[in-house]
Amino acid sequence: MVKVRDLGLGFNSDEIVLFKYCSGSCHRARSNYDLTLGSLLRQQLIVPGPQERVLSHPCCRPTRYEAVSFMDVQNTWQTVEKLSAAECSCIG
Repeated sequence: MVKVRDLGLGFNSDEIVLFKYCSGSCHRARSNYDLTLGSLLRQQLIVPGPQERVLSHPCCRPTRYEAVSFMDVQNTWQTVEKLSAAECSCIG
C-alpha cells in the first residue's frame, strides 16, 4: 500500500493504492545462454563497459499489468494503465 503522490508520476492525491511488484530469484530457470554468459564473464572473456550492467541470469519481471484508479485532490477520477504487476515470470 502506497500513497499516490509517492508513485513519482506527478499525481496530487491523498489516496492510498495497492502497488504489486515482482521479486525473487530466477536461478532455477537459467538457460544455456545464461550459463555461458556467466562463464564468459567469470573468465573475463567478456568485459562490460563502464555504463553496462550484464546479468547472467533471468530477472523476475511483470508479464501482465493492472491499471490503478484513484481520486485526485480535485475530486477527479484518474486511471494509470500498466502500473501494478498482475503476473510475474522469469524473463531473460
